[in-house]
Amino acid sequence: MNFIKRAWLVTKAKKGRTALLILVTSAILIFVLAGLTIKNAAESAVDSAKSKAGATVSLSVNREAMMKAFRPDESSSDSSSDEGTTSVDLSLAQSIAEKDGVSSYYFSSTTTVTAGDDISAISTTSDSSDSSSSNAAENGDFLGGDMPSMGGMKMASGDFTITGVNSTANASDFTSGTSEISEGEGITNNTDDNAAVISSDLADANDLKVGDTFTVIATVDDKETSYTLKVIGIYESTSTASTAQMMFNASNPQNNIYTNITTANTMKGKKDVLDSAVYTLSNPEELSDFVDEVENEIDTDSYSVVSSDELYEQMLSPLNNISSIAQNIVFLVAVAGAVILTLIVVLSIRERRYEIGVLMSLGEERLKIIGQFFTELFLVTLVSLVIASFAGNAVGNVLGNQLLSSSTEQTASQQGGPGGGRGFDQGNDDSNSSSGQTNKPSGRGMGGMMQMVSPSQEIEDLDIKLTGTDIAKLGGIALLISFVSTILASIGIVRMKPKDILSSN
Repeated sequence: MNFIKRAWLVTKAKKGRTALLILVTSAILIFVLAGLTIKNAAESAVDSAKSKAGATVSLSVNREAMMKAFRPDESSSDSSSDEGTTSVDLSLAQSIAEKDGVSSYYFSSTTTVTAGDDISAISTTSDSSDSSSSNAAENGDFLGGDMPSMGGMKMASGDFTITGVNSTANASDFTSGTSEISEGEGITNNTDDNAAVISSDLADANDLKVGDTFTVIATVDDKETSYTLKVIGIYESTSTASTAQMMFNASNPQNNIYTNITTANTMKGKKDVLDSAVYTLSNPEELSDFVDEVENEIDTDSYSVVSSDELYEQMLSPLNNISSIAQNIVFLVAVAGAVILTLIVVLSIRERRYEIGVLMSLGEERLKIIGQFFTELFLVTLVSLVIASFAGNAVGNVLGNQLLSSSTEQTASQQGGPGGGRGFDQGNDDSNSSSGQTNKPSGRGMGGMMQMVSPSQEIEDLDIKLTGTDIAKLGGIALLISFVSTILASIGIVRMKPKDILSSN
């Protein structure tokens, strides 16, 4: 009798054993399929997020170099040699922007200024708080005097943040949709000096419109200088001030004023410098080569080069963790499934020793006997594969999104904030980097990096869908498990002689 026909008859006759095998095999394949779909969904989400962000590279001051610049001199003899840098050289940034493959770039330089007589900043604190702050400033205890410090570095103060850019269109708030020009025009490479783009809230509070002028005061080396700025554009912004930003008017996103690079640097008392530069490449495949080329041309002790790939490895670490976990699930479940099925088949074969002995005594080949066992398990696997195809996707969605939620919370707690990777640069990316004469090293480098990513690109759930590829992979794994289980279970029996098998029953 054909061994395939015998396998079919045995499968129909032993309904209890068949049902048990279907149940166990289905459970194994459901979790294998869930692991496959979760892994594919996580990888697809990462690829999609990267493609939306494009290929970007950030050039900023090396964190150690900036800290060194703000560290009190330990000795006057070696202070010059140990002096760090707090700014990116504009000529260096411009030379990188002229390289082949750079489709666009974004330069920024920030400082803080105080309001002139013809304009008032939008305050986010109560009147009493403003009053106490003003008194503190007059006494030299707070603003403009001995300002509070962190790690030896003074915190920014003032009424407005001046954000010098080469193009407002490439600023993070405008690319993410948080801000948009509502009147006039934005800053470009051709914008005249002392031109300003202000928020609609600031314009309404001071009755300013496009074409009007106002005065701000910059302080460099204890010397105050007045600058008259002309409003060329007004932007609408949906940014809201965080608790930290409410401490100072300059940190309020509504008090952020965009100018060109030259104007910001003049108010800062520096020339031809930037806080950071972000480059967008036309070909993402050239990202790695571009980074290597730039690093070979700069002083890596003074500057840091960070690509969007590196940033997304941090920002999307929960998804990468899920992909790794899902891969482990597939491997562990497959191994455990093979072991469980092997044990079940071993017990089943032990009960059929007499049947095996009779078949062998009638001259049936050992290979065909093993083929019968494999066919029996294969028929069970086909039914289990159908069941897993219907149930695996639902299990994958539940398990995958639970893993994403758990991994996101864990990553956020490790990075010290509910926003995870965004904890180092909250709110308005540009305004938070304001530094004036007292630059804020702890936020500048990361601020430039975060301009590559907008909040809308954060992934809150996984779109887990079953594909033909997943079914094909599952079928291959199922066949492998069945084959391994059959071989391992048959080793002991097929090595025995028919006489030994029959005499043992």
